[in-house]
Amino acid sequence: MIPLNYVARNLWKRRLTTTLTAGGLALVVFVFATVLMLDAGLKRTLVTTGEYDNVVVIRKGSGTEIQSSISRPQANIVEMNAAVALGPDGLPRAAKETVVLISLNRSGTALASNVVIRGTSPAGLLLRPQVKVIAGRLFRPGSSEIMVGSNIAKGYDGTRIGERLRFAQREWTIVGTFDAGASGFDSEVWGDADQLMQSFRRLNYSAMVLKLADSGLFERFREEIDADPRFAGELKREQVFYSDQSKALSTFLSILGLTLTAIFSIGATIGAMITMYASVSNRVAEIGTLRALGFRSGSVLAAFLLEALLLGLVGGLIGLAGASVMQFVSFSTTNFQTFSDLSFNFLLTPEIGLKTLLFALLMGLLGGFLPAVRAARLNIVDALRAA
Repeated sequence: MIPLNYVARNLWKRRLTTTLTAGGLALVVFVFATVLMLDAGLKRTLVTTGEYDNVVVIRKGSGTEIQSSISRPQANIVEMNAAVALGPDGLPRAAKETVVLISLNRSGTALASNVVIRGTSPAGLLLRPQVKVIAGRLFRPGSSEIMVGSNIAKGYDGTRIGERLRFAQREWTIVGTFDAGASGFDSEVWGDADQLMQSFRRLNYSAMVLKLADSGLFERFREEIDADPRFAGELKREQVFYSDQSKALSTFLSILGLTLTAIFSIGATIGAMITMYASVSNRVAEIGTLRALGFRSGSVLAAFLLEALLLGLVGGLIGLAGASVMQFVSFSTTNFQTFSDLSFNFLLTPEIGLKTLLFALLMGLLGGFLPAVRAARLNIVDALRAA
C-alpha cells in the first residue's frame, strides 16, 4: 500500500492547483451548508415557539390563526373541558387570543413588512414560560399598551420603549420588549386581546391556547371536541402547530438551495477532475516507477482516490468553517403560511456538519475516480519510457 504521507506530499507540492480546486469545492460546500443551516434555523425557531403540553385550538380547515375564528361561546366550551389544566385560582389555564397583521416600516428603509399583532392575556403569558421581558414591563390588561419582540425592536422604526404605533384607528404605547428564546414570538407585537378586538372591530377570537392537565389526555380531548356539534374545532399540540407553519417555506428554501448546490457542484467536480487528470499526466514516470517497485495497480488506484478525497476534505473543512460564521447572521423572510415577516438565525448542528463533509468527500471522489482509473491502467513499460 502506498504510504499516506506520499499522497499528502503530492498535494502540498501542487499548492496552487490544490488551493484553487479546494477553493471551488469550498464555495459549493458553503452554499450546501448554509441551505441546511437556514432550514434548521427556521425549524428550530418555529418548533421552539410552542410548548409540548400546550394545545392550540383553531377553527377546522383554517390552517393558521389569522384565518381562524372562534366565538366566545365556543371558546367557553373548549376551556371548560376536563382535559384543561386548572391554575392555583381554580380557573382554566387557557388564553383566548386574536391574531392580525399590520404593516411596519423596516429600520432605515421605506420598505414595509407584515408583522403579527397578537392579542393575549396574562394567562397567555403564563403559558409561554420562554417569553421574558428584557426591557420595560408587561402591558396592562384593558389598556392601549403593547410590547414588542426582540426582532421587532431591532428591525423596525418606532418600536422603542416609550414610542407609539398607530394602527386600528388608535395609538398604542410601547411599554416593554420581550425575548422569546429565538422563537417565532420574537417577531410579534403583543397587547391586550379585548382591546385589540375592539380596535380591529372583531367579535370573535382567532385561536385559543391551553395547557393539558395531563399530556396523555390529548387524544381524548381532541376526540371530544371533534364529536361536539357546537364547534368544528381543530386541535394540535403547540409545537406541532408551529412546526407545520414552516413546511411551505422550508420546502421552498430547500428546493432553491439544493438546486443551486447541484448546479455548482457539477462545476466543482469537473474542476477536481481536471486537476486530478493533470496530476496523472505530470506523474506518468512516477507512476511507472511505483509499479516497477512492486506496487499493484490497485494501490495506485487507492492512492489517487485518497488524494481526491483529501482534496474534497480540505475544501469541505474550508467551506464549513465559512458557513459556521453565518450563525451570527439573522435572516428575515416572509412566512408563506401567515404572510408575516419572520426572523431567524442560521443553525449549525453536528448532523449538518457531518452531511456537509460527506458531500465534500463525494465531490472529491467523483472528481478523482476517472483520473485514478487512468493512473491504475497505465502500462509499466510505457510509463517508464516517459521518464
